[in-house]
Amino acid sequence: MEKAYVLIGCDLGAENEIVEKLKKIDKVKDARVVYGDYDIVVEAETDTEAQMDHMITKKIRQLSKVRSTMTLGIVS
Repeated sequence: MEKAYVLIGCDLGAENEIVEKLKKIDKVKDARVVYGDYDIVVEAETDTEAQMDHMITKKIRQLSKVRSTMTLGIVS
């Protein structure tokens, strides 16, 4: 089991729109707007590292108005 938090930087004003899209992605447990250097925090959980990589690179990073991501993997 792979767990991670994904920190997302996005276009100004697009936070809520992106959170709604993120919540529809399979394996995203939660997505919330935050304040600071990043705009959104995503909690994700997948079965394998390959699934996590695919979700981040092919789904999250491809969303319109997403500018940057930083992934914090959780060691269990």
